[in-house]
Formats: sequence, C-alpha cells, structure tokens
Amino acid sequence: MEKEIFINVDYGETRVAVVEDGSLVEVYIERPINERVAGSLYKARVENVLPGMQAAFVDIGLEKNAFLYVDDALPPRGGDDDHEELVESMKKATIRDLVRVKQEIVVQVIKEPIGTKGARVTRHFTLPGRYLVLMPTVDSLGVSRRISEDGERERLRKLAEKIKPDGVGIIVRTVAEGKSEHELKMDLEFLGRLWGRIQARAKQATAPALLHRDLGLVYRIVRDLFAADVARLYIDSHAEYERIMELLEATSPELKGRVAFYQNRDRCLFEQHGLDAQVEAALKKKVWLKSGGYLVIDHTEALTVIDVNTGKFVGTKDLADTVFKTNMEAVKEIARQLRLRDIGGIIIVDFIDMEQADHRQRVLDALHTHLKRDRTKTNILGLTELGLVELTRKKARQGLSAVMQQPCPYCEGRGRLMSEVAMAARVRREIRRILRHSEGEAILVEVHPTVAALLIGSGGSSLKELERETGKLVYIKGSGAVHVEDMNLRALGSKEEVEAKALPVRLGQILGLRVEEPHVSNPWDGIARVDGYVVDIEGAGNLVGADVQVEITRAFRTYAKGKLVTDAAPPAERIQLS
Repeated sequence: MEKEIFINVDYGETRVAVVEDGSLVEVYIERPINERVAGSLYKARVENVLPGMQAAFVDIGLEKNAFLYVDDALPPRGGDDDHEELVESMKKATIRDLVRVKQEIVVQVIKEPIGTKGARVTRHFTLPGRYLVLMPTVDSLGVSRRISEDGERERLRKLAEKIKPDGVGIIVRTVAEGKSEHELKMDLEFLGRLWGRIQARAKQATAPALLHRDLGLVYRIVRDLFAADVARLYIDSHAEYERIMELLEATSPELKGRVAFYQNRDRCLFEQHGLDAQVEAALKKKVWLKSGGYLVIDHTEALTVIDVNTGKFVGTKDLADTVFKTNMEAVKEIARQLRLRDIGGIIIVDFIDMEQADHRQRVLDALHTHLKRDRTKTNILGLTELGLVELTRKKARQGLSAVMQQPCPYCEGRGRLMSEVAMAARVRREIRRILRHSEGEAILVEVHPTVAALLIGSGGSSLKELERETGKLVYIKGSGAVHVEDMNLRALGSKEEVEAKALPVRLGQILGLRVEEPHVSNPWDGIARVDGYVVDIEGAGNLVGADVQVEITRAFRTYAKGKLVTDAAPPAERIQLS
C-alpha cells in the first residue's frame, strides 16, 4: 500500500489529505476562526454540579462550558502514598464528592465542542510526543497495538520499562518501531519538561486560563502520521516546509528525503492531484461503486445509516453471487468513507440481504480487516435479527460535513423542499386570509416563477377563480430571486396604487428585450420577460436568443403583447432594460 500526505497551507485555512493507493482516506481542516482545542490543557472553574447526571460543567474560557463526567473527575496523581489511598477511596465517589462549585481545577479537552454541545474534559492527562505518550496521572505502560511483530513489541516494552519514571505512565507509539533507547529517552525528557511547565503555569494562573495548547495541524500531522509507511509528504508553503525539515532533523532525519516542496503556483496542490473533486464527492449522500452499485449515507441526530444497493450492477452468475460481490465491494468503500467523513457515534449498515451464512460471515470478516487501517477506535457489534450490521466509532471531533457545510437556512435540515403545487396552495390560502382582513381593493404578491405559473393557471383561469372567491383584484409576479418556499407581499391598497407597482411595462413603451423561447401555442411569436412578467412578441419566434427592440401594444395583469420595431423609432421613447 502506497501512502502519501498532501498539505495545503492557505490564508485562513490549512488542509491535509491522506491518500492510500490513490484514494483519499482522511481529510483534516483547520481554520483560525475555529481553532482546534482537543488536547489542550486549561485551568477551569466549576460552574455547576449535577448529581442527577453525575457530571459537572466547568468554564474553560470558551463560548460553551465544558462537560466533566464523574469517571473523568478523579483527582490527578499527587505523587505520594496518601494521595494513592485517596484516589482508591474515591473510585466509588459521586460527582459531589469530587468537585464543588467555584473550585479551580486543571482539565484537558478530550472531545471538541460539536454542535450545541460543549467540549468534554478530563482530569487524567495525556501528552503526546513523537515516539511516546506521557500520562502523568497514572502508573502504567503500554505499546501501540499497531506494532504487530512480537519481538519488536517486547524490545520496546523492555526499553520503556527501563526509562519510565516511577508514578507515571507511558505509551510507546507506532512510529517508535525500530528506534533506540536514546531516542525514546530524549522524547520522554522533553515531555517531562513540558509537564513541569504546565504545572508551574497552573499554580500562577486564575481560572479560566489556557495552560497548554496542542500543536498546530501541520506539526500534529508530522508527529502523528508521518512515519516509515508514508512514501511522500507534499507541502506548498516554503515557511512550513523549512519548519518541518527542522523538526525532522531533531526527531527523524531519515524521513527528510521524503518531504517535497510543491512550487507550482498556477494550480493548487489539491487541484493538481485531483483531491478537491474527491473532497466534494465526500459531501454527497450517494457514493458510486466501480461495479455500478452504490451506497447511500444518511445522517440523523442519533446515528448514521449506510444503505448498500446493487444499482446498475447485474452480475454474471446468479443473484446470490451478485449480492455477495456488491456487499464485498461496499465493505471496502464503507471503511474508507468512515475515515474520510470522520463519521462517529452509532452506525447502522444495511447490506443487501444474503441467504448464505458463509457470505454473511465473509462480509463481516472483510469489514474487520478494512477497519484495521482506521486509527479511530471502531467496534463491530455484529448482525442484528433484521440483517443490519451495527458499529460504533469514537467521535472526538467534527466530521467533514460539519466542517465544510452548514444547515440549509431554507429547509432547516429537512433535506427536502415544499413542492410548487403545495406552495401555490399555501399562497392562495395566505392571499385569502390577507384580503379577508383588509380594506384594500387589490393585492400584489411576488413568488418563485414556477409557483406564479400555478397561481395564474392556463389562460389566467386559476387567478380568475381566486379573484371570484375574494371579490378583489390579485396580481401575481414571478421572480427568480424569490425562494420556492417564500412569498413576498409587495403591495396592498387601491386598484390604481397596486396596478402601478404590478405592471412593469406600459402601453406604447419601447424596450430592449432578449427573446427567450418561442410561444408554446403560437411558434410564430417569441417570449421575453421583464422581472418574470411575460411579453408576447409578435413575429419573434425565429429570433430566440436575439436582443430586439419591442413596442408594447397591449398590457394585461399577467402578460403584455408587443411588436418588433426598427431603429427609426423616436429615441425619446426607447428604454433599454438590462
């Protein structure tokens, strides 16, 4: 598997793409206006203690208070035996036993604020370095599960035991594979000094206060992802390129030759490698498979549902084989989409029904295999009685959709709009309501052109019926600037006042118009529009797309008639409309 990393540094935004075998699998975006806080340490003030939730809300200086659960609220290690006994006695304590209102405590953000929820914090800290993770509040030792070779795992475990100070915990990271005792020890000493500085700041600061901010995106990527399995790292900022080279000189000089500075200013780095298109595709509901099958990915408040369909794929043998091949192809793409979109929480996958137990097991095994590449913890809970596969994936940050998109201000998250027919019925009811409670003789309403066409009806039939019901004049104006679900009341009053605002043309006026289409029932005539108002131009059916001079010969409430004029027309009467 060939793995590459692309880093695009732009004003106001830094983007990182991780590509495996030519396919985009992970995207990270960081902007100054919504800077990442996960991993940062704060001195916080306890604002509320909620026994019913066994949690507390603490002020860390952000817009929303952070959430501290009882299991994360145990006091950090103090380094003496009395403290150890205290921690043991508090393991069954309630939130009231652990924190109190107005108390100042040091916490670390473990989950970004997402939507209406504030950040989640803990009093158990982790400080990641290049090769090790320091855990100053626990006494433990671990080696990354991604280091699969038993001999190397044992070697690293012995080195970690040798250099680990008493009373703290360390985890050996995947990138430590093949590293020496000296390199691990240097990393641990750096983390020890960092923890000392954080403790010193905590003693002096008044809550709420930031004590330590985790590294920026570029440096986190180098620290966490840039390892021996990465063939190339491309970056388009010379300043950041120089800083990366300095960092690698001190930590992993053997990787310096794999860093490339992208200098082409004519095309963006992402555009050059086709990454922009892949990011755009990751925001769509439907994902096509190479065979012709497809996935549909739907997000709800509580979970994400992924539906697998055969689509255009008809197979070559029988139905069972077609279904199995589609599901197996879908498994690989589902694992990729979970990483790419960074989908977290509960996930339900509706594979196409498989009658053979062997096929079902092979699909589950393949899902396990493909998810091993995912750095985020994912649990497969198995098949339900309905044949659905249940998964849970850790949700630590906003997904790609939340970072790049916002809820539609029109549909408010429904994902669907009211039909033109339903909207026309609603506007008719609203017009009746307004006129029922008004002394006005006429009304002018502006709506979307397709809704206006339905309100007016063929030959004005629907409009005439509405006027018969209300006993008043009704003017309907179509405008492409109006959303299909909106209605604007433009005028309400006397016939003369409303007509003056309703008709965009007048008898004898000469206009510069563009012929848009031939007349539906009389192709000899052409149709033009003025702010959605139809002008029927005699003899202009063969001039579609042309700009012409038109004299208005008759004007009605829903349309006007006009004739083509020559340049001999008096200039004073000619009005050019843009």
